[in-house]
Amino acid sequence: MPHEVIMPALGMAQDTGLIVAWHKSPGDEVATGDVLFEVETDKATMEVEAQADGFLTQVRAHAGDEVPVGDVIALIGDTTEAVHTAESPAGSAAATAALPDGNEVIMPALGMAQDTGLIVAWHKAPGDAVAADDILFEVETDKATMEVEAGHDGYVAALLAEAGEDAPVGDLIAIISAAKPDAPVQLSRKGQPAAAAPAPAAEAPPQPAADPVPEKPAGAAKPAAKSETGRILASPKARRLALEQGLDLARLVVAGHPQPYHVSDIEVLKSLPDEGAGTAQAAAARHLVADLPGEGFTAFAAWAAETAGLKDADALLAGLAAASLGRQRAAVAVEGFGETRIYTVPAGPFGAIAEAEPGTPPDLRLRDLRFSRITAVRLGAEDSPVLSVAASGAGLRLTLECAAHQLSAGEAVSLLSNFAGRMEQPLRHLL
Repeated sequence: MPHEVIMPALGMAQDTGLIVAWHKSPGDEVATGDVLFEVETDKATMEVEAQADGFLTQVRAHAGDEVPVGDVIALIGDTTEAVHTAESPAGSAAATAALPDGNEVIMPALGMAQDTGLIVAWHKAPGDAVAADDILFEVETDKATMEVEAGHDGYVAALLAEAGEDAPVGDLIAIISAAKPDAPVQLSRKGQPAAAAPAPAAEAPPQPAADPVPEKPAGAAKPAAKSETGRILASPKARRLALEQGLDLARLVVAGHPQPYHVSDIEVLKSLPDEGAGTAQAAAARHLVADLPGEGFTAFAAWAAETAGLKDADALLAGLAAASLGRQRAAVAVEGFGETRIYTVPAGPFGAIAEAEPGTPPDLRLRDLRFSRITAVRLGAEDSPVLSVAASGAGLRLTLECAAHQLSAGEAVSLLSNFAGRMEQPLRHLL
């Protein structure tokens, strides 16, 4: 796994940093402690050291670029095999084919720890006219599926990846030209022509009549796309509707329904034979899990204790959890080592958090398992939603369990997503 180099926060109120100069180039060997680049903020210019040994395999921002804090700007890999730049991505279709001129579309970075994105579906075909705000494709990461706009007016001159293929962040995956292309290009990530619809077969001898085959829904004439990693390909809206209605998209896969799935496929899913009480039970309780590759809470708690005198780590956990719930005031019960403490958390500074009266019913329970041997939980719904925090390697595994009447599907997803972001980078969410 390559080490990500991000734009550091050099001050409490810093939103961006200006890259002054790189001291290393793609392919250079780097050691921990080597000066990698210089960054300028409103108050100072500082040298930033490499945090890992290896080779600088990718630079995504250049001298003179202003980059938001937390954005990935480079990768450090174990070997030089993965060295490439935005102009010539190694291993991509762009490296093996003559491509038309035009505006480049790259795989976007949708998260801090994202290395690749899975293309769920293209909304435009080679040669199609496209506007800057048209949806060009859908991309899925470990945490979300999003629709990506074209970003340019013109025509689709080249598509350089197929639905179901992963592409590294920053790799060229499409080209949009100003003029309609004479010979638009469509390739897979391996540089091969993309799969086309099957050619009509030669006339065959008459066969015995078979049972009629149900008609495929409109738009299903193309071969079904499949993820190389086994993930289900579906649009963001289809995923949201399935989650809200307690439906399992995997049933469409079992039924052989072609991917990617869209809103129209939700009706097909609802029409599948009922599997019995298991579906109803799944809809009645919610169990969501988020894995964080790293955590920032430990350092944040030490910083809060030293600089602000906030030495109650449980109160800080309650504050982050309550802020993720999105209410003006919340009661949060923090459970750990056989002890439960309930805090009243108002909107505002963490210094206003106080222990609640005994017996106060909590709006949310937070089960701190970081210092136990437990790494995963599935205990079921309780009298209030429960967030469990367990260690997972160098990071954390966050689990949300609740009954359907306590939080809607959208509220549950929002709560866990917000809490994951706060546990990963507490300071960034406080600024």
